Amino acid sequence: MNIDREDMLELTRRMTVSRNCFSRLAGAYMDEEGFVDGSFNTHFLKLNASDREKNLAIAKAVPYAKPNTDLVNYRLDKTFRKPGSIGHLLEALRECELKNDALLYSLYEYIGERYQADHTYAIYVFYGSYDVPRKGADKENQWESEEVYQFLITAICPLVGDYEAGAPEAGFLYPAFANHSMDFEGINVYGADKTADRLADVILGTSPAN
Repeated sequence: MNIDREDMLELTRRMTVSRNCFSRLAGAYMDEEGFVDGSFNTHFLKLNASDREKNLAIAKAVPYAKPNTDLVNYRLDKTFRKPGSIGHLLEALRECELKNDALLYSLYEYIGERYQADHTYAIYVFYGSYDVPRKGADKENQWESEEVYQFLITAICPLVGDYEAGAPEAGFLYPAFANHSMDFEGINVYGADKTADRLADVILGTSPAN
């Protein structure tokens, strides 16, 4: 399934300091072997303006990537969310709005055991919600909301200093967003320089633990 650039632009327009859709940001700093070396979890609006802008740039890099090249849609089968799976974990994180540190730590460990990196990196997880406006017959947005799209953006960023995340090298948007609506059967995976399949193997469970 191809990603429509307009769908991604619809989301990123809500990822500015003045029109922010995120309520929570959590993350972990990982060493070269994939072990957690510190973590955080905070309400997004408690960040100062400078930190908000910096973190919005990290989040936005995932959906704003070149569609169908660096950002690729993968379809999810019925086993993706079975109990004990990564899909089940992502759903639990989405439902709790990142307010459960134990679940977050499970995600960091899952990625750390499978994501191949020869450098230190950070895992940033954003929880956002977007009141999708109803479109009229003329395709213009109406005032009333059609649905509330609740989603996670996860970004994997190389560290460029002490606990300082650089631009994302990989990440994903879950669930996907397509045709002006949540796509519960899809996930959009980002990989810089056409490497989306690298993280997709981790998320879809085809990459074994180290």
